[in-house]
Amino acid sequence: MKRKESPQVLGDLEVAVLEVIWSDGVATAKSAHGRLESERGISLNTVQSTLERLHRKGLLSREKRSHSYVYSATAPRHALVAQLMGQVADRLGTDAVTSFAAFVEEADELDEDALDALDAALRARRDRARREGQ
Repeated sequence: MKRKESPQVLGDLEVAVLEVIWSDGVATAKSAHGRLESERGISLNTVQSTLERLHRKGLLSREKRSHSYVYSATAPRHALVAQLMGQVADRLGTDAVTSFAAFVEEADELDEDALDALDAALRARRDRARREGQ
């Protein structure tokens, strides 16, 4: 399966803006700025530019309401993480198994509940593949 194109790298502010939108469902520049300004000390213009950049990258959709845009994420967090991990593997010429094994090695700090969740996700994926005849 060919991977969809997505941004090469996301900056810290881009990630923070995405986190706001994933948390709230939608955001305007003003509402995102309200959530980020106190911790980051950034201007409304900076937030607007970041929203526009994420929109151009295809990570946000927007709808004009009154005098401003309302932004929403085009994909859930887990889908973007998977896509970015796949891109890194592709760029490094690493196969999926090696990439996933490396990810698991980095999971040393995960607690038992997180490891159980990963195990359940793997089992669900394996069951789905069997049902689909892969």
